[in-house]
Amino acid sequence: MLGRHVLADFFGVAGARLDDAEQLAACLEAAARRCGLTAVAPPLLHRFAGGGVTGVILLAESHISVHTFPEYGYAAVDIFSCGDSDPQQALNVFRVALAPQREQVMTASRGVTLPPVGNHESTKGRKHESE
Repeated sequence: MLGRHVLADFFGVAGARLDDAEQLAACLEAAARRCGLTAVAPPLLHRFAGGGVTGVILLAESHISVHTFPEYGYAAVDIFSCGDSDPQQALNVFRVALAPQREQVMTASRGVTLPPVGNHESTKGRKHESE
């Protein structure tokens, strides 16, 4: 297995929380730190004129994203982490900040059927060009 992919639907979230781009950016950074993941750039966020935010933080180990819909009290959180990190820890950052009334969470193992590769550098330990 290369990694785990968590998809979370949060329902019943206060609209003001879902429209707060600064708080969502802080969540993206904190979620990455909580898992010991490596951000390769600051979070990138887009605010929609009618409300809502789409944000992503690119990680050496993959990505974390959030898409909010204040008019529905809904947020979609996507956490894909390669290596040994636990994406549930990152999800907890969003749980605390957004305080959903209800949630649905799906977790998928990624790269399960890949053949073993001898002496392959682990995803977690890869160096990227900025280092």
